Amino acid sequence: MSDVLEEWNMTEHTVAAIYTGAALVKPLSDILREDLPTWRIMNILDDSMIADIIESGYLTKAVKRRLYGYYEIATASGADIILNTCSSIGDAVYGAREFFPIPIVRIDEPMVRKAIKESDSIAVLATLPTTLDPTLNLIKRCASEAGKSVRTLHALAEGAFSAITKGDGETHDRLIAETAKSVADECDVILLAQGSMARMEKPLAELTGKTVYSSPRFAAELLKEHV
Repeated sequence: MSDVLEEWNMTEHTVAAIYTGAALVKPLSDILREDLPTWRIMNILDDSMIADIIESGYLTKAVKRRLYGYYEIATASGADIILNTCSSIGDAVYGAREFFPIPIVRIDEPMVRKAIKESDSIAVLATLPTTLDPTLNLIKRCASEAGKSVRTLHALAEGAFSAITKGDGETHDRLIAETAKSVADECDVILLAQGSMARMEKPLAELTGKTVYSSPRFAAELLKEHV
């Protein structure tokens, strides 16, 4: 018990990570523990949110209310910052930021800003159709803020999300690789729209010869700057 209390006292900050899928929890938690070794990590998972978004085809008001409830729980539990880990609910942060006393970070925003700084030709890959519009909208928003014109294209690795949720990583990876090859000749940078796709960052870079970015590591770096 004393070891636990000693570790707690050494904690520098607390980040509350809000998840809509179980596949990302361990890999992202591992990255956060590696990059932020003195931070306490609070994981909040509700996969019914993404199920409702998939069924509706968009981010509904009901899902937003549920998400904001988790923001409230995170704030009341002593979090210093909230990490919104799901790109399909990324747009919800803009309506919430003015109401909460702690920063709320989109996992994909630092990745997008990095890509825009480096290229004006970006391909967005996703495993869920509900992720495409939020990511493309984010690129437009960030490009406008940077005063830059960016050409985008997008592609969906159909079946990959279903595969990873069933534990079939091999099929997930194969479908993403096939999708990446289909767009590689038309862009300079490939963005993996969901954090759960991060495992494919290096394999796709080797396969396509393009710059490939995923969001988790960029998000961890941004957390350091916000607190």
